[in-house]
Amino acid sequence: MPSLAEQHRAVREGSGLRDRSDLGKAEAEGRDRASFLQGMLSNDVKALAPGQGCAAAFLDAHGKVMALLRVYALADRLWLELPPRLTEKTLQLLDKYLISEKVSFEALDEAYGVLSLQGPRSQALLEGLAGMPVPAAAHAHVEAVLGGIKARVIQRSEFGSLPGYFLWVAPDDAPALTQALLEAGALPVNEEAAEVLRVESGEPVYGIDVDDSVLLPELRREDLISYTKGCYIGQELVARVKYRGHVNRALAGLRLEGDAVPAAGTPVMAEGKEIGRLTSSARSLALGVPIALGYLRREHLEPGAPVAVGGGEPLIPARVAALPFV
Repeated sequence: MPSLAEQHRAVREGSGLRDRSDLGKAEAEGRDRASFLQGMLSNDVKALAPGQGCAAAFLDAHGKVMALLRVYALADRLWLELPPRLTEKTLQLLDKYLISEKVSFEALDEAYGVLSLQGPRSQALLEGLAGMPVPAAAHAHVEAVLGGIKARVIQRSEFGSLPGYFLWVAPDDAPALTQALLEAGALPVNEEAAEVLRVESGEPVYGIDVDDSVLLPELRREDLISYTKGCYIGQELVARVKYRGHVNRALAGLRLEGDAVPAAGTPVMAEGKEIGRLTSSARSLALGVPIALGYLRREHLEPGAPVAVGGGEPLIPARVAALPFV
């Protein structure tokens, strides 16, 4: 396995590979699939043509996040990419809203493996294997044959603005495709390196930085929301925050002094009071300092604002940072 620095550099400058088969996967079929999910999710699913996709959130009636997901439109179905271990729960929640709509859902967790190829050289690497162009637009996807192996190639970044692809493939073909990608120049990336890259990119993950206690506007992720599509579950709260109010806290970045990397759950302090808590942290290889994600009171969200991190003495000096860090 390459060193942590080599893995990090591969994703930032070349192409890094890891297995993401742990992701939840499902599909929706039936003539009402798009219209039904249009009323369930925060983004405009109905506008998707085959070969397109989008990021979205599934909320409860109070605007709290039940799942963060991606929707991919195929000619006769919609694929859903879900957080790990959340497929069955999400499908059960969606099923409660089904009345007479012609739509059925099926879990695909075991039906597909997913390989993640991330970095600026990933597109050229895939096109070399496929002998054809692969999509460059976010969430666009196409079926391709990579080194003799059929896969759905999806333009999907794991790390913010860095280019990348998810490859949905038959599970039995995943090892051979992995080998083909490594032989073509990708470097393997482990979970430690991926976590550093994720935090640097300011990407919140469901189950770590987000759960069903978080309001969608607290994420400050406009790419998850359509304000023109009409009603969906939780839409009233999202619209009210957008046009008439604010949230009391929101996700922010923190750049810390010193060498210590505090754990998730560590309090963030200002003026002698707790103003938030960390959700993720890492030592940034790009910046050379500890960084973190966490929710802060809205009065302290301005980039550059001084804060401190810790549950006792001595506190670690820090400053609020705009996201992404890198």
